Amino acid sequence: MNKQELVAHVASEVGLSKAEAERALNAVIGGVTQTLAKGGTVAITGFGAFCVVTRAARGARNPRTGEDIRIPEARVPKFKPGSNLKAVVS
Repeated sequence: MNKQELVAHVASEVGLSKAEAERALNAVIGGVTQTLAKGGTVAITGFGAFCVVTRAARGARNPRTGEDIRIPEARVPKFKPGSNLKAVVS
């Protein structure tokens, strides 16, 4: 499912126009993005939690040249599924 399909699904489930559903979805995505950018966590009970973790620096090898390179540590977003989502998927 891509974003437009999700917008259409939300619009039909809630009874909104597609434009209203897209604005609502953009607001949710914007809220999650802003919170994660500040280092916060977004928890949706039963669905899951979005958080930011720090991935440690590590060594790697350039496959083209075979040269050893160092990949610096990075802050990356992470999603941890909730119990209800896990139950539905499995």
